[in-house]
Amino acid sequence: MQVLASYGLDTLEDDPELMAITDLAGRLCNAPVALVSLVEKERQRFLARQGVEERETPRPTSFCAHTMLRATPMEIEDASQHPDFKENALVTGMPYIRFYAGAPLISQEGAPLGALCVIDTEPRPGGLTDLQRDSLQVLARAVMRRLVAQRFSLKAAEEIQARGQRLEDLANSMPDIAFSATADGSFDYFNRRWYEFVGLDESADIARSTQYIHPDQYDAVMAEWNKAVAAGAPFADEVRYRRADGEYRWMLIRALPLDGSDGKVDRWFGTMTDIDDGHRLSEERDVLARELSHRIKNIFAVVSGLVALRSRRFPEAKEFATDLTGTIHALGRAHDFVRPIDGRNSDSLRGLLRELLAPYTEEGDGLIEMIGEDCKIGHRAATPLALVFHELATNCAKYGAFSVVDGKVILSMDCDGETVAIDWRETGGPAPGNQEGRGFGSKLVKMAVESQLRGSIERIWHDNGLEVQIRIPAESIAI
Repeated sequence: MQVLASYGLDTLEDDPELMAITDLAGRLCNAPVALVSLVEKERQRFLARQGVEERETPRPTSFCAHTMLRATPMEIEDASQHPDFKENALVTGMPYIRFYAGAPLISQEGAPLGALCVIDTEPRPGGLTDLQRDSLQVLARAVMRRLVAQRFSLKAAEEIQARGQRLEDLANSMPDIAFSATADGSFDYFNRRWYEFVGLDESADIARSTQYIHPDQYDAVMAEWNKAVAAGAPFADEVRYRRADGEYRWMLIRALPLDGSDGKVDRWFGTMTDIDDGHRLSEERDVLARELSHRIKNIFAVVSGLVALRSRRFPEAKEFATDLTGTIHALGRAHDFVRPIDGRNSDSLRGLLRELLAPYTEEGDGLIEMIGEDCKIGHRAATPLALVFHELATNCAKYGAFSVVDGKVILSMDCDGETVAIDWRETGGPAPGNQEGRGFGSKLVKMAVESQLRGSIERIWHDNGLEVQIRIPAESIAI
């Protein structure tokens, strides 16, 4: 009975393939009745039939219940004369069976299931011919192949359903919202978390799921979504999404396209992650960072003002005060470059150098030439770099290439590999003489490169200018 149940017999009643087999069996055997009969506990049921209207008969009257226990076909030439069947209700009454021939239907496990049989109301001395008998057995095997195919199909469907249920359970257990959409971007699935978030029953229509996007963002978000769908490209955006209590929460929405067998987008799968707490914390940190940046900028201004004020009382320190003020201004420009309060922002070494060297040159004058690849710098590296290049530029303006008409500085950068190489080469200037810098500025540059950036610096004096070779680990310049 368990084996019979595994074939899903209810779906096989009047199956076209089985009907064709019974029709052929009846015509091959010249029999008015042909049946595919499966024997259950209390009845035999006819999945396919030719020549009778009944769909079942009681098991005690079943001829096929005997056939299925045999290894070879069973033939009854005249049932009215057969000792085992002459009292059978199907022989003594309708349909008055006289001739019966059946081939057993045996499952792969060896379980007897029933028979493919042909029936006549007239006795048939000699029974089937050899060709008919062989044909009946071949057709019985065809019946079993159809039953087996149905069994595999049902098992595959069960496995698919079970796998789908596991995926559904997995999606519903996620703390994030999971969703899917059709190829054209229409949303057709949300996991249980979404229904809980928006406060809807799981039977609710999800077609209007986009109505929960904040009105201020709706047009922009949908434009980006439609753009991604049209291009078949991944989608990601931070969106304010309305919760059941009316509060809008920041959600990170990601969606990826899934290609079908034709290489075109077949479906979209995505997630919605609540990032509201982190987003608000980030906003608070940004406000704090901007306030600190503003105060640091003010400190630079206060210190610069104090130096200028104090230097008036000590005229002999005016030159030192001027240098110190210039250094403070350079630090302020570096600070603005990586921690801006006026909207300017960059992580480019080339950009930082332009900012620092701007007071010494004008656009298009050719005093400074930068060659090589640009480098990304972190905010921690900006301050020591500002000290180094401000000091080099100041000395260049006083004693080097910037102090003469034909002077020029070539800045070369090589950011490949584990070490960043920056070379400062002055040309066309006065000969500086072979001297190792021992002043405060030189010590400051050395400390900035070696102690803060963990790099090295070397000065080389040429006849027409100074060359400075700076080597810094890539990891030091990137933080």
